[in-house]
Amino acid sequence: MASMKLDVEKFSGKNDFGLWKVKMKALLVHHRLASTLQPDAGAESSISREKKVEINEKAHSAIILCLGDKPLREVSKEKTVVDATFRLLMWLSS
Repeated sequence: MASMKLDVEKFSGKNDFGLWKVKMKALLVHHRLASTLQPDAGAESSISREKKVEINEKAHSAIILCLGDKPLREVSKEKTVVDATFRLLMWLSS
């Protein structure tokens, strides 16, 4: 299988957040990390706690790497995908 390069432009606060969000969701789905987007993502008992932590860390890192400096400063203290996304939305609405 050929490898596919997936590139998402960093969200700077000046580009379209809606399009960035769609691209990020596609990226997380592609890497099988989209379950972290739901607040109750940890409810599945078939996945070990360690695996849940690993999945969240990978998704969180993917989002962090796709943020420009200003948005990154706003969400840098958040530890979960849901918290980082919520904080980013709050920053955008202010």
